[in-house]
Amino acid sequence: MAPGAAPPEPVTLRTLDGLALEAELRAPAEPWAAAVLTHPHPQFGGTMRSIVPGALFAALPDAGVAALRFNFRGVGASQGVHDDGRGERDDVVAALDVVHPIAEGLPIVVAGWSFGADVALAVADERIDAWVAVAPPLRRDDVVAARDPRRKTLIVAEHDQFRPPASARDLVADWVNTTMEVVAGADHYFVGRTDRVVELCLAAVRAAQA
Repeated sequence: MAPGAAPPEPVTLRTLDGLALEAELRAPAEPWAAAVLTHPHPQFGGTMRSIVPGALFAALPDAGVAALRFNFRGVGASQGVHDDGRGERDDVVAALDVVHPIAEGLPIVVAGWSFGADVALAVADERIDAWVAVAPPLRRDDVVAARDPRRKTLIVAEHDQFRPPASARDLVADWVNTTMEVVAGADHYFVGRTDRVVELCLAAVRAAQA
């Protein structure tokens, strides 16, 4: 653990519709940015401890970025039931409610993987400075971030089984202020390639400072 990096701290998020959500926060003593991490589809086993949010939660605070990961409604100890990405947008807002006071004046990035990436891109909260979408399926019709002038970075696996790079590139061709990075040799799950995801995510967080 890098100097100043903190161990995980249990946190409870409170949603606008009255749910309590399970979360963990790691905040360096002097962060230079903050990230809210969202997890893959809960109906396919996704939780805040899944491989990509787990890797980001381990690495970002050691690099000086405060990180909060949480379980969407109905997952783990979080109250409520799965809402197909609708209520989950409020879950992201609840996470921002916790992160914003910690990172006031610093850039805040929402970084999600798979289902969590699509949910993140559907939240246009004014406190967000940038989005990082890791292997987004791009299957929602409420991607409000597409037309938003704030920075968006898509991290796509070369061999993604659900939204390969060529298809993703076509879908985001007219998005505003959007870049796409392809992780060579990876599939949707990034086994053995999470180091590259961390590297690209950190670069996107640094870019959000501009």
